[in-house]
Amino acid sequence: MKSYRTLAFLVCAFVRCFSNDDHHEMEEFLKREYSLSKPYQGVGSSGSSHWELMGDAMLTTEQVRLTQDKQSRQGAVWSRLPCNLKDWEMQVHFKIHGRGKKNLNGDGLAIWYTKERMQKGPVFGNKDNFTGLGVFVDTYPNEEKHLEAQKKRYTPRTQRIFPFVLSMVGNGSISYDHERDGRPTELGGCNAMVRNLNHNTFLFIRYVRRRLTVMIDIDGQHEWRDCLDIPGVNLPMGYYFGASAVTGDLSDIHDIISLKLYQLTVLRSKQEEEEEEEEEITMPSVDNLDLLRAGLLGEEGMSGIAIFFAVLFTMLGCFMLVIIGLVAYTHWNENRRKRFY
Repeated sequence: MKSYRTLAFLVCAFVRCFSNDDHHEMEEFLKREYSLSKPYQGVGSSGSSHWELMGDAMLTTEQVRLTQDKQSRQGAVWSRLPCNLKDWEMQVHFKIHGRGKKNLNGDGLAIWYTKERMQKGPVFGNKDNFTGLGVFVDTYPNEEKHLEAQKKRYTPRTQRIFPFVLSMVGNGSISYDHERDGRPTELGGCNAMVRNLNHNTFLFIRYVRRRLTVMIDIDGQHEWRDCLDIPGVNLPMGYYFGASAVTGDLSDIHDIISLKLYQLTVLRSKQEEEEEEEEEITMPSVDNLDLLRAGLLGEEGMSGIAIFFAVLFTMLGCFMLVIIGLVAYTHWNENRRKRFY
């Protein structure tokens, strides 16, 4: 009985050690200098605001309209101040609507945390080969239409429902693949039916302890739904926040109602602080990226508890195989001896 209690204690200790970091005590503070909200005082005015408009973006009393429901438009809004927060959380209130039905609309919007700012390009209105983080609300299935045009077989394994939210980390040399809707470089994602809704839609992006979490609230229930959760995401400080959108042959209205950034104060041990200082992040990257894309870590990465139990069950399985092997060998050895008598 004593041995069983000891084993149970060890299992509980391991679970606590490998538990998710989200349970660490955290405080949050709204950072107004990195936030965008009504009444948008001075937005777009030269030097008098923390935010700057670009391209076809326009300011109204109710929203920052990145694009109108017209073809071949692209617009953006960018923070003028680099963000020097180690842990942060961005809550995005947005709206996508237009006259198009089903997939006859496009192309989507993006939320950025990048080294570069105010540069037009093909990736939802921003430059390609960016350096930093992009979270995309993609409303048009380019891959499906491309495969249909090429008359290739489109299997259920490759299908996904649009609109679709996905995330990507770039290091300045990674290109976003439009024809495949960013699949080769995505960290994960989820479907999000966000068009032409009568209630508010929100996107939640959290970066804490080098872990990226994206959630959505699009059902009007005031509840966050998990979209992706990836550990080992390395983002330098000093990058800029922004939002951009683009339309092509098809169009939509892409509105940003607010971008609210919160500083997260996370308790760290002295050892953790020293380790983070020694491992200063200078270039965006993702740990175990090859395993993640191969699906070995799952679409949202494995939590600490999942890793622990995977290792535990693997060890138990190996132990059982050894026992079975020993029993089989003993039985074979006894039969072998009997043949000599």
